[in-house]
Amino acid sequence: MHEKNKKKAKFMKKAVLLVLMSVILGTVYAQDEVHYLSTMDFKAKVFNYTRDSVWQYKGTKPCIIDLYADWCGPCRRLAPIMEELAEEHCDEVIFYKVNVDKERELAYYFQANSIPMLVFIPVNGRPQILQGLRPKEQLEAIIQEILLK
Repeated sequence: MHEKNKKKAKFMKKAVLLVLMSVILGTVYAQDEVHYLSTMDFKAKVFNYTRDSVWQYKGTKPCIIDLYADWCGPCRRLAPIMEELAEEHCDEVIFYKVNVDKERELAYYFQANSIPMLVFIPVNGRPQILQGLRPKEQLEAIIQEILLK
């Protein structure tokens, strides 16, 4: 009987490990579409506002920056919409998220007094800012008009 319990325990360990691996890999895959952006990353990948005075986007693909907070209800409702859009446009647009509570310097730079705030950044041209929760259809139209035209 003791041997049977050892086999059962070994099986359970393998099952738990398999579940944990699938959860971890699933999380990594989901985050491939939406990238979390720190202030340092923003300066390296988007625009270094401490060094440059004239806006010049550094990226080769347009991007959207979602400024949000974990406690913000509209931000939580916007998150799955942004994830869907990121999956649909991952070859054309880079999707970033910035937590305004953790990246206060970026929140200050964008004057993010109201969230959610989306910043649409075309490869050429100035960023366009949109505040508040919007339906997916409206965001899709903005992506087509501002970023992919």
